[in-house]
Amino acid sequence: MIVKVIEVIASSEKGIEDAMQKAVTEVSKTVRNVDSVFVKDIKAHVQDGKITTYGVICKISFRVTD
Repeated sequence: MIVKVIEVIASSEKGIEDAMQKAVTEVSKTVRNVDSVFVKDIKAHVQDGKITTYGVICKISFRVTD
């Protein structure tokens, strides 16, 4: 089996889990056989003392061959 890994950045106003799901959803539009997502980094934007946006840098793995 051969697995390829790509790195993507996604953000959400709802939370980290939603940002991860957005990354997987967007990649799945053009890539088949997505197997896993690894969160490499997490960040949050702050405005007036409150978190406004959550961001994740993800490594998404998908099978190229079985």
